[in-house]
Amino acid sequence: MTPPPLPDHIPTPCFVLDVSRLRKNLETAQRVREEADCKILLATKAFSLPATFPMMTDYLDGTTASGEHEAIMGAESFGKEVHVYSPAYTEDEVRRLTDVAQHIYFNSNEQLKRFGDIARDAGAKVGLRVNPGYSNATLGGDLYNPCAPGSRFGEVASKLDEVDWSGVDIFHVHALCESLHEGSVGLIQHVAETFGQYIEQVNAVNFGGGHFLNKEGYDVSQLINATKAFKTRFGVEVILEPGAGLVVNTGELYASVLALHWNEMDLAILDASASTHMPDVLEVPYRPDIIDAGQPGQKAHTYRLGGKTCMTGDVIGDYSFEAPLKPGDTLIFTDQMHYSFVKTNTFNGTPLANLAVRWEDGIVETLSDFGYEEFRHRLGR
Repeated sequence: MTPPPLPDHIPTPCFVLDVSRLRKNLETAQRVREEADCKILLATKAFSLPATFPMMTDYLDGTTASGEHEAIMGAESFGKEVHVYSPAYTEDEVRRLTDVAQHIYFNSNEQLKRFGDIARDAGAKVGLRVNPGYSNATLGGDLYNPCAPGSRFGEVASKLDEVDWSGVDIFHVHALCESLHEGSVGLIQHVAETFGQYIEQVNAVNFGGGHFLNKEGYDVSQLINATKAFKTRFGVEVILEPGAGLVVNTGELYASVLALHWNEMDLAILDASASTHMPDVLEVPYRPDIIDAGQPGQKAHTYRLGGKTCMTGDVIGDYSFEAPLKPGDTLIFTDQMHYSFVKTNTFNGTPLANLAVRWEDGIVETLSDFGYEEFRHRLGR
């Protein structure tokens, strides 16, 4: 499906979410919730667009945050359960979190001992993240592998006998990244076989995120069956925290060609930047797809595309096109809703890419008008 062009009044660069496609993805989550009788939370670290939260609440049980500000946003804008995990907290942070989050997860037995009673006395459910020693992160190697050697995420298995499990409600693991069903099922089975003695002492198990539910090739039935078998065996509640898996292929980044250049090859400079608007292009790294573009040399005209920042490495990739590019041409980068606009920055004073929503009636609504004030505000008084 080729997305329609942006209305003339909306300048690029702009991220545009398609709500009709989002709803289809959410229907997959709803199927898992209902058939597996489990909870599904939106991981706001991957996707945070409060304008869409009212319709998402019909399909999900709440949000999971990776820090205090995300937790506040979940409480204020989503309005259902708020779960929060961080590798480390201060005491004041935990006390503030008890005002907005009903489930607080600790990264280690050390943090649990220091702050668990604060959360529990305030009425919150307490979780402990465990490093399961299971790796199925399919993107970015160890950069995105929570169980990589030396990882700071989760209490290690050899220290679990030191935990006072009477004070833990939720056994939490997170080991996946853009994983298909083999990863999801493998993690569930690994946890069942490896940590049963601890699961028998808690009320719920949270299998974290990275379940790429709506990616082509993901067999949702296998996830449902594995979840049901786990619940039957242990009699606990099961929680899943997909982020990208809920919004895969639901929106694009529209960009414009600003200038053409040549230095041993044809170059095109865009108003969209890898370093400021698509940082995962450089961090993972990966090459995002563009509508109607091909691999270098596949079509008649090949260009290296880059942003207009001063960083030499601000290069998106090499692409070919049927016709020569010219200033003013629009390029549409696909699958840009997860880990995209939530990670943008204003390096060089580059304006943030604006946000827009294409509602199900076809109307495109702009949600932002980012300019100088956003750049200046984050630099302090």
